[in-house]
Amino acid sequence: MAKIGIDAKLVDGRSGGVQQFIIGLAQGLSKLTSTDDEYIFFVYRDQAAWLEPYVAGHCRLYPVGDAPKSPTWKRTLKELPYLRRMWHWIQSKRKHQFVTRSDGFIEQLGVDLMHFTTQRAFLTDVPTIYHPWDLQHLHLPQFFSSYEHQQREATYQVFCEQAQMVAVASTWIKQDVIQHYHLSPEKVQVIPMASVLSDYPKPTPTELAQMRAKLPQRFIYYPAQTWQHKNHLKLLDALVLLRDEYGLNIPLVLSGTMNTYGRVIQKYIQKHRLNNQVVLLGYVSVVEVQALYQLCDMLVFPSRFEGWGLPITEAMASGVPIACSNATHLSQLVADAGLVFDPDQADEIATAIYQIWTDDTLRYNLRQKALARSRLFSWEYTASLFHAHYQRILGNTLTPQMQALLAREPLV
Repeated sequence: MAKIGIDAKLVDGRSGGVQQFIIGLAQGLSKLTSTDDEYIFFVYRDQAAWLEPYVAGHCRLYPVGDAPKSPTWKRTLKELPYLRRMWHWIQSKRKHQFVTRSDGFIEQLGVDLMHFTTQRAFLTDVPTIYHPWDLQHLHLPQFFSSYEHQQREATYQVFCEQAQMVAVASTWIKQDVIQHYHLSPEKVQVIPMASVLSDYPKPTPTELAQMRAKLPQRFIYYPAQTWQHKNHLKLLDALVLLRDEYGLNIPLVLSGTMNTYGRVIQKYIQKHRLNNQVVLLGYVSVVEVQALYQLCDMLVFPSRFEGWGLPITEAMASGVPIACSNATHLSQLVADAGLVFDPDQADEIATAIYQIWTDDTLRYNLRQKALARSRLFSWEYTASLFHAHYQRILGNTLTPQMQALLAREPLV
């Protein structure tokens, strides 16, 4: 029996897709019956509740202290972008020890394999799996300070080289990581993600009615934290085009944690007189997310860079028509379940939205294709694939089923 350590030290609601990945992996591994291995999810003691409902079977939580608290001055920097940029510039001129070594905890616990699910890691002699997720800082450097760039480059390279396996979600990301960090293709393995909506509590009729009462009768939906690469402003430009050139006032509902860039988005909404069209919900619960997918007419996903694109798999699983950016691998992910556009061209975004919004037959066809496409992705499959890689890395005998899983071509 092997002990697999899995890093789940996150603060609830702050890590977007990575948190959903850990939830999906936990529920997938919890359903495995053909293993005697133990899966240990390391969590912060005061931040375990978000993962606890999805851990069962051979999985267990292991608290390792409370989540670190940011001092007041650091929280102030986050609220004042100019000061934050100045602080990062100062930090970039100093020498930093970005890479740390294990304090011996996982070694003393007898962990046989450490799965680093976030971009944080540490040096250890224990075999590791590492997730760089994406190299956005190289493709969109304008969204990163020199300090953030230094930190990513210093850590990603080292932890990719240390790892027995580098896990990525698509072939596009695999080629990007191989090219930049000069890794062997065999080391970098493509493992897809899926929607976790089916394991969340479902909205009751009352909850659905309450959400409906707060929203327009028809609307398009975009769930994303307010990071710059999520491209909210270009989406708003598309709404302006639809209003001014087509006479269409299409309501847009936005959800996701509002960071400091959210203020820029709010000002842009006011500047372009979109206040009556755009609903900003901020962070919403998992029940509210499902209600939003049930109520919306379509998902619009204009992101300029993605390591996967979980809202796309969520929309497909919900039978929601999709208008999607063609950045990175997203057009391969959505396939025929949506329309794609150049995220830098507001007119292309507007055209895709117009086609789906105004064409009942197209919406119906995309719904059917979305549901069909979603059946290719599941956390049971993803967890089984990781389990097979765990066995491979540990040098254990692979069953014919594991060999077949590892031999499959990537879905995306």
